[in-house]
Amino acid sequence: MFKENKRIISTDTLIGQGTIAEGKIITEANLRIEGEYRGDIECRGDVIIGECGIARSNISAKDVTVAGKLFGDIVTKGRLIITPSGHLTGNITAHALIVQDGGMINGSCKMELSPESKNQTAVDGSSSNSKNESKSDSKNDSRSKSRQAG
Repeated sequence: MFKENKRIISTDTLIGQGTIAEGKIITEANLRIEGEYRGDIECRGDVIIGECGIARSNISAKDVTVAGKLFGDIVTKGRLIITPSGHLTGNITAHALIVQDGGMINGSCKMELSPESKNQTAVDGSSSNSKNESKSDSKNDSRSKSRQAG
């Protein structure tokens, strides 16, 4: 009579201004921090540290935007955006990094290609290498012919 509906409804999670939270967050949904949070964050969606937000966290997420203060390391599969009011103290591993004028980073940064980019580079690289090899082979052949003739 009743069908089981196993559809996951994505709801954003908010740690509001004036809230102090501590622990570990694992979420499928987006997360926005406007208050204060301490602890690790594993998010399959986006994490936003609002202008009033302070996080002392190691964050793993799809995309991360820092408009407040973040003390901890970030690993993102997408892009990291530091807004003009954003301050980040920690290490970064990201596929793309945008630091707007006024944003601050204190730490190291490691850029990695996304899996799609790696595949595209491998395909492009192998075809261009074989073209370059063909050109160099034909140049070598013409040089050796001219040497033999001279």
